[in-house]
Amino acid sequence: MTSRAVEANCDGLVGPTHSYVGLSPGNIASQTNAGEVSNPRAAVLEGLTKMRRLADWGVPQFVLPPHERPDIGFLRSIGFSGSDAKVLEEAWKTAPALASAACSASPMWAANAATVTPSADAADGRVHFTPANLLTNLHRSLEAPQTARSLRRLFPDERRFAVHDGLPAQPHFADEGAANHVRLCADHSDPGVNLFVWGREAWERWDGRYPARQTREAFEAVARRHGAARAVFARQGVAAINGGAFHNDVVCVGTRECLLFHERAFEDRAAMEADVRAAADGLFEPVFVEVQEADLPMEDLVKSYLFNSQLLVAPGEDRLVLLAPGETRDNPRAHAVAQGLASSNGPIGRVEYVDVRQSMRNGGGPACLRLRVVLTEAELAATNPRQRFGPDLHERLADWGRRRYRDRLAPRDLADPSLIVEGREALDELTGILGLGGDFYPFQRAA
Repeated sequence: MTSRAVEANCDGLVGPTHSYVGLSPGNIASQTNAGEVSNPRAAVLEGLTKMRRLADWGVPQFVLPPHERPDIGFLRSIGFSGSDAKVLEEAWKTAPALASAACSASPMWAANAATVTPSADAADGRVHFTPANLLTNLHRSLEAPQTARSLRRLFPDERRFAVHDGLPAQPHFADEGAANHVRLCADHSDPGVNLFVWGREAWERWDGRYPARQTREAFEAVARRHGAARAVFARQGVAAINGGAFHNDVVCVGTRECLLFHERAFEDRAAMEADVRAAADGLFEPVFVEVQEADLPMEDLVKSYLFNSQLLVAPGEDRLVLLAPGETRDNPRAHAVAQGLASSNGPIGRVEYVDVRQSMRNGGGPACLRLRVVLTEAELAATNPRQRFGPDLHERLADWGRRRYRDRLAPRDLADPSLIVEGREALDELTGILGLGGDFYPFQRAA
């Protein structure tokens, strides 16, 4: 008999250096808002409010801590020396692009943290995680080692969890994590189909308008090392990538039997559907919900982030809930599509909206902020309880964020050496709140 399982969400906590520097080619929001002033305090509180909403619905919710930024260790590794303040000063003076990368708060987008295979689908019956190497963009390529450390603190029992290192940091294995992966199933407790969506092949010459960040070979390697059953590999639509859908979760979202996607999401939609149906044969009947370009043009899709919503199984409800960003509600075309989904007799019963505007201005909607992990009751019980989100933790983290985070941060402020001290003091307190130990961050291990 299959053990009862639920889909938990592990949300990335927004970091103190949340800023708009425009580091991500192909992410139109990131490029458009480059140079604007951000509000890290508002950003962390928005993220916490979203977590609380899901926890109040009865969805298991965990917190993933931000990474230490500025990443002084990275700057030292490329030749800067002296005190930490001197390293940051010299980097901004002589290599501002590298300094910007070292200050990025991008680990907040936990959908890129890793690819996850639940125990029901893994050959050895454990939950598997492969941290994404994210090597297409320098600022994100710094994340994988600390992400692995974070996942090992949240999922410490090696009898139940396997947290791998990232794939080789090499273009053939460019990996962007769960932002390009969807798991479909009859019930989260049952075996499912793992849909891996790739943008290019390793030896392919890519000449698209924007980078194709995920290789097929990377996902094939992840599936092998996880022992992932019923794997389907589908190519993301080239038109979608060139239109600003830098990850598949900008044009597609799915859970349980339902896959909701835009007309341009897949290069060969018919083949994708046939492969998913074949993999699901005998387990469940997939439900494909396609939104036409005529109803939601790519320009409106990218502005509204309708598909970068969270598609949720809410306890006690027969149909799914779509938690969309406020920008979907504010875009007439996207709002009409969303309301049409809810008013139909399809798998989505209602649409709700959430304000994550600070994240959205960098191209990260509700789905970007979370990593989905299917867990049995025994696996839930084996997680770090201090990272399980609820009213008490919400109150503590909101107080922490109000005290520790600035309410205004312009790109030029990232050169302020006092950010090093502010950030470390904030993160040192956070490790106590989340029970991460006194050696979690590099600065703690160097002390």
